[in-house]
Amino acid sequence: MTDTQPTERPERPVEFDRRMLEILVCPVTQDTLEYSAARSELISRGAGLAYPIQGGIPLMLIDEARRIED
Repeated sequence: MTDTQPTERPERPVEFDRRMLEILVCPVTQDTLEYSAARSELISRGAGLAYPIQGGIPLMLIDEARRIED
């Protein structure tokens, strides 16, 4: 019987699937969203909010959103 350890792999960041932009809308304004890869968030200009993306999943909760200024 051999004692084997699982091979550890470095965590890769999960990418946001940009096709989701075709179906996602801002929960406040119902407007389309912009994707910011640099900040990993979806931006609603009309609502002045940026929704974070964690693990490739957008958190479309108003309480989780960051206020943005134009």
